[in-house]
Amino acid sequence: MIAILGAGISDISAGYHLGLKEKKAIIFEKNNSWGGLCDNFTIDGFKFDNAIHLSFSKNIYVNKLFSKSCSYYTYEPYIGNYYRGHWLKHPAQNNLFQLDMKDKIQVITDFIYKDKSINKNKINNYEQWLRSKYGNYFAENFPMRYTRKYWTVDSKDLKSSWLENRMYVPCIEEVLRGAMSEDTKNVYYTGKVKYPKKGGYKSFLKYMAQRCDIRCNRKVMMIDTKKKKLEFEDGATEYYENLISSLPLPVIIKLIKDVPKMIAESAENLNWTSVALVSLGFRKPDITKYLRFYIYDENFLPSRAYFPNLKSAENVFEGCSSLQYEIYFSKKKELKIKNHDLINHVVEKSSEIGIFDKNNVIVSDCRELTFGNVIFDKSIDINRKFIHKYLDPLLINYFLIIFIFNYIQDD
Repeated sequence: MIAILGAGISDISAGYHLGLKEKKAIIFEKNNSWGGLCDNFTIDGFKFDNAIHLSFSKNIYVNKLFSKSCSYYTYEPYIGNYYRGHWLKHPAQNNLFQLDMKDKIQVITDFIYKDKSINKNKINNYEQWLRSKYGNYFAENFPMRYTRKYWTVDSKDLKSSWLENRMYVPCIEEVLRGAMSEDTKNVYYTGKVKYPKKGGYKSFLKYMAQRCDIRCNRKVMMIDTKKKKLEFEDGATEYYENLISSLPLPVIIKLIKDVPKMIAESAENLNWTSVALVSLGFRKPDITKYLRFYIYDENFLPSRAYFPNLKSAENVFEGCSSLQYEIYFSKKKELKIKNHDLINHVVEKSSEIGIFDKNNVIVSDCRELTFGNVIFDKSIDINRKFIHKYLDPLLINYFLIIFIFNYIQDD
């Protein structure tokens, strides 16, 4: 038997594809439902995903799998940016039209006279990359601010290799056009996005999940890699021939019996973000035209927000709308207010800047997800490489799971 720990998108893909090869696999999930970060929850009839999820995969095979699971909407996302009382189209770097003249001049001037002291062949952190691509003023007031909110660290503490093609770098003609007119083309990296008509984002996984042996409420407490044995919270045990895990490395290392001290220390040195979700339901439809928006002001704690009702009307009651905010924190940056205080902060600040009227809020919820995103700091490669070298003889960590990471994309 192949044991798979966790029932998220990667694990379900692994179980499904093993089944196609007639390999017996059992997926063990600690929660009472499958889906992991792709799962959802319902508050008084309002459905919310575990943070923002939209599929933008261009892979034919993946899209066929998703189509077998459910019907879905396809549309171009309309995305906004909130910055000091101004609403800008996304991406902000070539959509400066709504900014004050002073800000426009500073951005354009710095874009033209980018920091020439940075050797483009020797960029070794995200801050240097930003300054070299956009100039100091835009870098400091937009992506560097956002980095502190979303990644919980300064840009200089992040590698730049994680970027791939996610940050668009316009030419000067695009910057000038976007400063003079709102009539700009959509250059956002995702292009068209897809979302299920019913059931939330996890509906994309139903075809695969229905063909897997998923056992919920099975929390693993210890892994004995010598005896190939799993011990569960309820006292039960299971033996396996091979083991697949997409659990975060710090979690899997703590579960394995007799882990060497140096491996445990490397796992402790890995960093990630956690996310607090503030989810709101309104008695009013059409709160905004934006599918989602980014927030650069650092006195407003959320980094981004989206409207579930715009992804699918099935997520709310007729005549209502919904909004979910993401607030990130980590070992590097503590979340100083929580629960009702965090809800109050979000509601009051949103109402103050005109996103919605707080009197229309009829549902509110705050919950935390321990694992959000990997922080790509400068030490990540050496720590991960050290841990992988230890795990590779013990687990099939990346067998088939790599497929899902490479081809099933969501945001």
